[in-house]
Amino acid sequence: MADLNIRDNRAQGRFEAYEDGEAVGVIAYFPLAATPAALVAVHTVVEEGHEGKGIAGTLVREFYAMAAREGVPVVPLCSYAARWAQRHPDEAPEAPAGTVSAAREQLEASPRRW
Repeated sequence: MADLNIRDNRAQGRFEAYEDGEAVGVIAYFPLAATPAALVAVHTVVEEGHEGKGIAGTLVREFYAMAAREGVPVVPLCSYAARWAQRHPDEAPEAPAGTVSAAREQLEASPRRW
């Protein structure tokens, strides 16, 4: 895999991966509006033709690293991110149950966005 350029496009709710200037993957997410804060991963998508290169795993790893730098947990509502977190508990600490509930409520309040 070529070097990925990872960008946080928070205004659009996108954590994006680029390879040679081409968008190759994304995590759709939102910051939790409740307190305590969290970053909520909703979908992870790798563009056709780029599957199997480790892009999704790299995106999720970097997403957790960004959250750690910000001092907030990740709520992985995305099935891929949730499976990745289960396989990498040292890099993906579990979010508190109340935070997960608040994230689910916020997602349900605006499901058309996701």
